[in-house]
Amino acid sequence: MSIIGIIWLIICTACTFLLGNIVMLDIPLWTLLLLIPFFIVIVFLPVLPTESKKLRTRRLRITNRGSRLLKIFLASMILVLGFNIPAMCGVWESSGIPAIGDAGWRWTGHILLIVLIENIVFWNGMIRIYLSSEQLRVKYRLVGFLCGMIPIVHLVVLVKMIRVCDKEVKFENDKIILNESRAAERICATKYPILMVHGVFFRDFRFFNYWGRIPEQLEINGAKVFYGNQQSAASVEESGKELAERIKKVCEETGSEKVNIIAHSKGGLDCRMAIAKYGAGPHVASLATVNTPHRGCEFADYLLSKIGEPIKEKVAAMYDAALRKLGDPDPDFIAAVTDLTHSACEKLNQEMPDPQGIYCQSFGSKLNRPSSGQFPLNFSTLLVKHFDGPNDGLVGEKSFPWGQDYQFWTVKGKRGISHGDVIDLNRENIDGFDVREVFVQIVSDLKNKGF
Repeated sequence: MSIIGIIWLIICTACTFLLGNIVMLDIPLWTLLLLIPFFIVIVFLPVLPTESKKLRTRRLRITNRGSRLLKIFLASMILVLGFNIPAMCGVWESSGIPAIGDAGWRWTGHILLIVLIENIVFWNGMIRIYLSSEQLRVKYRLVGFLCGMIPIVHLVVLVKMIRVCDKEVKFENDKIILNESRAAERICATKYPILMVHGVFFRDFRFFNYWGRIPEQLEINGAKVFYGNQQSAASVEESGKELAERIKKVCEETGSEKVNIIAHSKGGLDCRMAIAKYGAGPHVASLATVNTPHRGCEFADYLLSKIGEPIKEKVAAMYDAALRKLGDPDPDFIAAVTDLTHSACEKLNQEMPDPQGIYCQSFGSKLNRPSSGQFPLNFSTLLVKHFDGPNDGLVGEKSFPWGQDYQFWTVKGKRGISHGDVIDLNRENIDGFDVREVFVQIVSDLKNKGF
């Protein structure tokens, strides 16, 4: 925060404190006439102080504004308590401020005024961050609601929420500025369009992007992005057949000879099948697989072997019915899961040798601690670890490497990077891992390699 911002916060805090204590301090009328308009300005104007004008979007300005109002609330509350608790005990009687026992009626009005003023500041700030912040997510909104009436705890939660908002504002604004600075370079304007292929049990929905905020960042930096649009649950062979047709269709639509594929999870196996068996190879310039189980998951072998056929069929029927409603014409839950087992991938790898003339690279990650992942990956991490070792919540680390180049993503500390984090599924900013910029650099590298 700049010096101007700090001075503004101090002035605003002082104004809030004085208004709240106006009854006890016997502030002159002319001062009151100045304080009230100033108070209205700091609480209700959307763009203050001046440096918030540097923020590139209205959403970030609102979040920033809310965070600062909450800082004013905290600071003024500390001043209020520091002044009024001693005053109630008679410490300031020599200055004309009576103890609470000597002027109970006056203290009643005074406390009600403080409550009113502080509530105006608090709720104005809280509503702003609740409505505008993306990184608070459901977690902090729910915690803030549940802990709002617990003394001390609510202040700790409030400080945490302010920090989350401040970090979000800086991070997102810096990202916008970075993109502005390199806009002319179009670092993601590859020779061939980008085809992004989803994994199992998801579809490419119009209003909820499987790849989170990644495609937008790629397009901002010059990429042309298309999607696989294959069924969410089918065998690798069936999905490969669908994707081969999709690849050819994208080439026809764009007039391009080839595409660059970025595929996540099972989508990587599907693309390999499209290349190996269904004639997509001549239309593919590069293939990047992200957290793809190239050697399968031993945990999946164990799970399928232990679940009885009646239960397996019941679960499959339930999933298939749900997937039909979501748009799959012919979903096959059992076939999709079976092709992710270690034993099935051993056979598939014999059918899908490394393609010639296509640049192939792979990426993988791991969760450092189960508690750091989002549900259900925080539940499955320990189970997968027992069979597959270090993993991303679903796939073991040893299953990721494939192709000419391999890169492993990790961060220090407890967090780690899950199977969903690598596609920005939760739209969460992770310290030490800017997933959007990671993909921008992957595509930028493809451009530099002539793809």
